[in-house]
Amino acid sequence: MTAAGPLVQVQQLMLRGRRAEALASLKGIVEAAGASPDLLARAASLFGQMNAHPAAADCQRRLVRLLPGHPDVLRGLAAAETACGRLGEAERLLDAAIAADPAECDSWYNRAVLRRQTAARNHIAALRARLAHPSGRGIVPLAYALAKELEDLGEHGESFVWLKQGADARRAMLSYRVEGDVQAMADIAAVFSVEKLANTPAADNPERPIFIVGLPRTGTTLLERMLGMHSQVTALGELTELPLAVTRAAAGGDKGETIRRAGEADFAALGRDYLRAVATYEPARPVTTDKLPNNFLYIGLLYRGLPRARVIHLRRHPMDSAYAIYKTLFRMGYPYAYDLNDLARYYAAYARLMRHWRAAAPGYVVDLDYEALVQRPEATARDLYARLELDWQPACLEFHRHDAPVATASAAQVREPVHTGSVGLWRHHQAELEPFAAGLRAEGIDPETGEISQGRSDRA
Repeated sequence: MTAAGPLVQVQQLMLRGRRAEALASLKGIVEAAGASPDLLARAASLFGQMNAHPAAADCQRRLVRLLPGHPDVLRGLAAAETACGRLGEAERLLDAAIAADPAECDSWYNRAVLRRQTAARNHIAALRARLAHPSGRGIVPLAYALAKELEDLGEHGESFVWLKQGADARRAMLSYRVEGDVQAMADIAAVFSVEKLANTPAADNPERPIFIVGLPRTGTTLLERMLGMHSQVTALGELTELPLAVTRAAAGGDKGETIRRAGEADFAALGRDYLRAVATYEPARPVTTDKLPNNFLYIGLLYRGLPRARVIHLRRHPMDSAYAIYKTLFRMGYPYAYDLNDLARYYAAYARLMRHWRAAAPGYVVDLDYEALVQRPEATARDLYARLELDWQPACLEFHRHDAPVATASAAQVREPVHTGSVGLWRHHQAELEPFAAGLRAEGIDPETGEISQGRSDRA
């Protein structure tokens, strides 16, 4: 029998929230199947999806031994090494992957974001040469890579030219319509109304996990790394357990039908389902963190299903937030990131939903500003720890020494000490970002503060 069948079974276990069984099964398959490059590649991907990054790296190293010098294999191991914090080794592997196949363009972007480029050490000339004759999808990672390296060297004007070229090309590849997400967030607010949540009894679930939510690139990984340094906290990263639990409880029909069913779900059972899934990570410390940014969509469910959970909402200056999202080439998800008009529409819908949660779940969400976190890290962290009922431990400020794997777009940045270098970066591109600012103003939102105009409907 080939490994295809057992791997499908592993995926089914993952979807049912049975992570421990899925991991054990996958490890057994890898051990029994021997040296199969196809199986090792697929197993590495599945280990990564389950946040088992050391196991993914082991599979990738075996692949490199089987297929030495293969650019795809080198790139795969580089991704695993990046997640595990071995950035120097990741850069060496990406150098080798590019040397083996310069036309494999993803490696150029992955290498560019590993560190801050300098005048003495960068790849700008080579990137310009590659972009002189771009082909197909390759223009996207190459343009993003050049934009990033130019920004590192302070060439902000040319950087944005390449950034827009890459974003436009990426957007053209997607069939995404932002109206679907805007409508979904309006539907969520309607289903989980103030009245609905006020009249729904809270579940008797005493556990107190921490959820870190918000838009991507707003400091969620930074905050989790800080919290993960506490002796009582296990930082679990971006988990899919909550959306999977919602899917198991409510999936059916289109997105609107799923939202309606979620409003009728057994919130207490959903909370228990989530906690069972998280327990399979075998957290070494009693308090867990889950930093999947999009969990802001499920705050109504959490409010009643896990009433003692702590939800921290990371906020950032709207313009800095937009620029940080727009300049990131995401591995998956966030399709609104590649067009400033889409981004404005999505941001407005998100802002209205968060305003709704503050009214419908009073006192449940702690708003935390990214700027305060990086400009006054100790004072801000002390205040947050007190609100989370955690004793203050100065080690949280040494988060860059945390050796836990990170597989998000911030994997390289969080290995650095706290700094304010990303605050106000948008001002270099005020004119170019005007479509986003104008889009927010059209939605009744101040692009400087994120405040929604008085009287503006949540369903705007």
